Amino acid sequence: MARITREEVLHVARLARLELSDAEVARLQDELSDILEAVSKVSELDLSDVPPTAHPLEIANAWAEDVPRPSLELDEVFANAPDREDDHFKVPPA
Repeated sequence: MARITREEVLHVARLARLELSDAEVARLQDELSDILEAVSKVSELDLSDVPPTAHPLEIANAWAEDVPRPSLELDEVFANAPDREDDHFKVPPA
């Protein structure tokens, strides 16, 4: 399998808005390449008898009961908002 390139690491870092040093980029190149190599080994297995699954373990719904309760007051909702306009969050234009 091909190694992850420096440019690919920098591209992912830019998408994640991460600032990486040269040493971190080199380390992540090695680590991500190792991860992809390990994952690619799965394709070498004969999985024709294995049914597709969404989760490897049987799980039951772990959600709590949906119980109606009062909403927050608007002043509480906007307490940590950087800016507010009437009953809306005010954000800078994109």
